[in-house]
Amino acid sequence: MKQKRWLIRNDYDVEVVEGLAKKLNVDRIIATLLVERGVTTFEEARRFFRPSLEQLHDPFLMQDMHQAIARIDKALVNHERIMVYGDYDVDGTSAVALLYSFLQTQSDNLDFYIPDRENEGYGISFRGIDYAKETGVTLIIALDCGIKAVEQVDYATECGIDFIIGDHHLPGEEIPRAVAVLDPKRNDCPYPYKELSGCGIGFKIVEAFMEHRTGVRACDNPDDLDDTERELREKMLLILLHYLDLVAVSIASDIVPITEENRVLATFGLKVINTHPRPGLEAILRYGHISPKGNGHGDKSSTAEGHVNNYFEKELTISDLVFLVGPRINAAGRIHSAFDSVRLMLCDNKATASKLAEEINNYNMERKGLDTAATEEAKRRIESNATLKARKSIVLFDEEWHKGVVGIVASRLVEAYYKPTIIFTRSTDDMIVGSARSIKEFDVHTALEQCADLLEHFGGHRCAAGVSLRPENLDIFIERFETVVASSLDSADMVPEVEVDAEISFAENLTPKFLRILKQFAPFGPENNVPVFLSRHMVDTGYARIVGSRHLKFNAIQLDERSHSYPAIAFQMGECYSQMKAGQPFDLCYQLEENYWNGKTEIQLNVKDIKFQE
Repeated sequence: MKQKRWLIRNDYDVEVVEGLAKKLNVDRIIATLLVERGVTTFEEARRFFRPSLEQLHDPFLMQDMHQAIARIDKALVNHERIMVYGDYDVDGTSAVALLYSFLQTQSDNLDFYIPDRENEGYGISFRGIDYAKETGVTLIIALDCGIKAVEQVDYATECGIDFIIGDHHLPGEEIPRAVAVLDPKRNDCPYPYKELSGCGIGFKIVEAFMEHRTGVRACDNPDDLDDTERELREKMLLILLHYLDLVAVSIASDIVPITEENRVLATFGLKVINTHPRPGLEAILRYGHISPKGNGHGDKSSTAEGHVNNYFEKELTISDLVFLVGPRINAAGRIHSAFDSVRLMLCDNKATASKLAEEINNYNMERKGLDTAATEEAKRRIESNATLKARKSIVLFDEEWHKGVVGIVASRLVEAYYKPTIIFTRSTDDMIVGSARSIKEFDVHTALEQCADLLEHFGGHRCAAGVSLRPENLDIFIERFETVVASSLDSADMVPEVEVDAEISFAENLTPKFLRILKQFAPFGPENNVPVFLSRHMVDTGYARIVGSRHLKFNAIQLDERSHSYPAIAFQMGECYSQMKAGQPFDLCYQLEENYWNGKTEIQLNVKDIKFQE
């Protein structure tokens, strides 16, 4: 088990914590967790614990949104053919499904397009534009891509096709000359929230169009509206809610921060999934062994934001979307065609959805086989080569590795070795293409910028990026990249870190009130992760055993309290079994979670690390 360093957070003002605890009538640990998440006042806490659609920002605050809606409106009035274009990952395909399904309510002269991962690669392709021209398209709305597609947009203009770009990636030096470029990360964009997913941008287009047509806004306070306006707003919210399940899937799968506006979108998206899931999502969830209740759908309340009952036996979380939905939707684009993923999310027939979900699940099983084989081969190379093992970066190439799994393999190697990693394979155009993944302490995008003269293309962000280069530049790139990494990281940076939110005791802190409030911190995700707690002087009650091949299950109790024990699961930590079984005390870093099994829900510790006391 790789040694980890524990960092107990103390980046907060103690007086602010104590003041907030008093104002909210909560214990100090809860107040600490809130302050760590930037919540320092009663009003901020109210907004955090009570997400509301009124908290959504006016979409017309986004640069170019007025131009985008005017052009879409013109296309609909003139019965122009519109194409919705998106990337082949979960964010891109869910964005296409969202906007295409909305536009279907306005027009039947539509098409959608997803580039082929193998033959076209990421982003807007000339082949896609040629297809649009051949089929009579005069307006392309691109989502989750396009912010750097300067040449492609110019080419489309020459072909008589207008472009609207809805992206959330960092712009380059030049903004494409499109009719509208919607991207909160533009330097000149005043939109207050910068972390929307690509599908979230698609949702804001729909919201803006509805606002344009109705004259009311989702963010309006109902008390400030007359009866007619309130009724229009309520009808608009009911329509918008229909699309938030797809936004929640994109937020979960694209690993964007679940803060502020994303927190609102994810909260209501999960409510939709848990109560009235679209047939495609329900079908794919069955392959994660999540089934609907036998008594049918929950009863809706009279308002868009009202409480509704769960449709599934367990309440689905962001984590369920990350692990059960995202990989399967992604698998279609990795192995076959992402068109299948869009069709699944658009499908309104349960029988058809079930058939599509089966095909996509089969793609996922094939993907698992490919990435497992590639990961094992990569590890074999590293372990058998002292030079590779001593490096501070991992860069490997194999022309037989499947292009659709190199990103997954890179992620698995980062987990195993905690080093910036790039996995390359050969593309159909004889280029070498790869996916980069990084560690917390290293900005891989900045590192690639220092190697830009050796690359044909690269793009991404701090933690992940896509790369392409010519074969003759590979060896030079490997050495340059290693030099950049080695000059930036020291040995301490190469040790994975467990960031601890607070140290707690079972008897004093794990009260019913504490657990009830902690549950209200959900939905969890980046910048609002499930809190990690530290408890010291623990022992196993005698239950410790190995499950699966390397997982450890046990019951934890604190030596100095012995008030209550909790079941715990420690994934990939089977080597701790003998010490634990011998009764050796230990300190524990863990997350609290609800474990659902055989119709019962219990609190369980999801262990992040174990340190035995000498």
